[in-house]
Parts: sequence; structure tokens; C-alpha cells
Amino acid sequence: MRARFSAVHDRFAELLAEGRETGAGLAIWYDGEPVVDVVGGERSPGRPWLPDTLVNVYSVAKPVAALCLLALVDRGRLDLDDAVAEHWPGFRAPATVRQVLTHTAGLPAFPVPRPAAAVADWDLLCADLAAAEPEWPPGSVAGEHAWTYGHLVGELVRRVDGRSVGRFLAEEIAGPWRLDLGFGLGEADQRRCAELRYGDPGWPDRVAGEPGSLWARALDNPPGGRDLTVVNSPLWRGAEVPAVNLHSTAGALARLYAGLLAGGVLDGVRLFSRELVAEATRVQYDGDDLLLGRRTRWTLGMQWEEDGSWGMGGIGGSSAWADPGRGYTFAYATSRLADHDRVDTLVEALHSCL
Repeated sequence: MRARFSAVHDRFAELLAEGRETGAGLAIWYDGEPVVDVVGGERSPGRPWLPDTLVNVYSVAKPVAALCLLALVDRGRLDLDDAVAEHWPGFRAPATVRQVLTHTAGLPAFPVPRPAAAVADWDLLCADLAAAEPEWPPGSVAGEHAWTYGHLVGELVRRVDGRSVGRFLAEEIAGPWRLDLGFGLGEADQRRCAELRYGDPGWPDRVAGEPGSLWARALDNPPGGRDLTVVNSPLWRGAEVPAVNLHSTAGALARLYAGLLAGGVLDGVRLFSRELVAEATRVQYDGDDLLLGRRTRWTLGMQWEEDGSWGMGGIGGSSAWADPGRGYTFAYATSRLADHDRVDTLVEALHSCL
């Protein structure tokens, strides 16, 4: 089976040889089996990328955070159409759990300017969100909740379950399914992290957005999410910023999506009911996204594409998804912050093998 996908291995090697990639992992499952799991390049100058190297994958984190809340929905601890305030007293916006999960809650940006160090102050940022007026009537339109998504989802997990979203992920999902990923890393795991680097010096400016735009407001408060001195720091790696600071291997992401593609069971361990997976992966919102500036189809935590695939890409080039029609899951985790053309060329090679 693995020999069938030699073209993908070749394309990955070409990306490294051409300098389009400097450090990454790639993993693919097909027909319920792992068929590609390769790494290459450096995690930092002079240190090779290893199979257990972790890297910050930005918004690839969002579906992982959503699954923590969806696990509690599946267990009957809360309902998708409950008001957030029912579980989070003092939460001002009249949004439901479903609206939070579909980026339609109207809280796409933290409302109070905070310094970069605020990423480590969970209670402060959650209090800001609880007191905020929504920017649109919840449910009326979507706008990707670029930074706020993880705090909205994660605080609901904490209010309902008592554990932080990072601890819940570790104990209820990553542990049972043997996934090498997490929010809020300890010192040992931080030592395994790749250092993010710019594909070119102009990358931060290219993705900054117009000053004052929703994009800029959503991605730049707290500031530092694209600043290498911040995202490569122990502060960032040790904090829980569940919308954007999942640290993972590509293998863990492909394995996670394989479990979802199989209906919520992996290696005989069922974490989600088939009904929950079906609900979580169907289109819940189809329309304009005010932050992305284009038509977007949101499921409960993922983007749904024209070909029927569902998953999420992250700013900088990492991506992970499942393609039910073709029967595969795909994950690319990179430290070289650039565009998604690397994923495009790898998918072209993959599809040529199918």
C-alpha cells in the first residue's frame, strides 16, 4: 500500500530540496490505514526534524478545541442549542453553543486592547468576552473567530466539566487515541518544539490586513501572534490559546481525522458517537464570512469544501482534513510560515496516486 504513494514522498522531498520547505511533517491515512508519515528539514538551525517534533499549527487547532466541547455535548452535559449564558453566568451576548461553534456568535475579536503577555491570562480574556456586546446579532452571519474561538469554546468546557480545555484534550481525546498534540505544553514537550520561521521577511506584513479591519482587530489583540519572539517563547507554548496554539505532529492530526472519518472510533476506542460526528461535520452555515471576505461553509468547528472534505488550514501553511469521498485524511505541519502552495502540490501528487 505504501509503495502506491511514492509520488507523495517524492514531492515532499522536492519541496525540501528546492528550499520551498525547511522543516515539516506530512501524514496521510487511506482506507483506514497510515500510508505516509514523513518528516524532513530542521526544527531549528542544526537540529533535524524528528518524528516526535511538535510545531504550532495555528488555526488547525480550532477543530481540535471544538471536539473537546462536542465530546461533552455527546455525553449529554450540554446541548448545542443551549444559550451560552446557561453555562457561563454573566455572559452577555445572546449566543448559543452552536453559534459559538460555527463562528456566528458575533464575538470575532477581543474587545479590550491587551498586551502580548495577556495570552497567558485565561481569566482576563474570558472576562473580556463575557462582558462584550456582539458585533452582529448571533446567528445572522459568520466571521471567523480567529483568536476568540478557543476561549469561547474552552471556557464552556471549563464551566461544564471543570477542567481546562488543554487538560480535557489530554485526558479525554489525546490519551485514549494516542495523539501527540496538546495545548499548554510543559517543559519537556516544549523542548521538542520546532521554531517557527518566516518563509520570507515580508510574510507578517502580507497577512496583517488593513489597519482597523476586522481581520486586523481579530488577529492582533493580544498582539504577537505572528511575531517570532512571541510564538517561539515559553510563554506562548505554555499558554492555552486554543484557537491558534495547538502544538502537534502531522501524524497526530492525520490519526485524529482518521478516527472521525471512521465515525468516532479508532483502534477499537470509541470517543464520539456516529450521530455526533455526522452532526459535527455537516454544513451548519453557508454564506459570507465577514473576516475571510468570501463565501464559507462552516460545520461545528471546521470548514467544509466543495469536494465534501472537512477540516481546517492554519495561517502559515499547516493544514489537516478528511476527504470522505476519496477515503483519506491528510495533515501537513510546517514551521516555515508562508503560503499554502506546498499543500496544494502535495495534494496534487496524492490525487495522482488514487
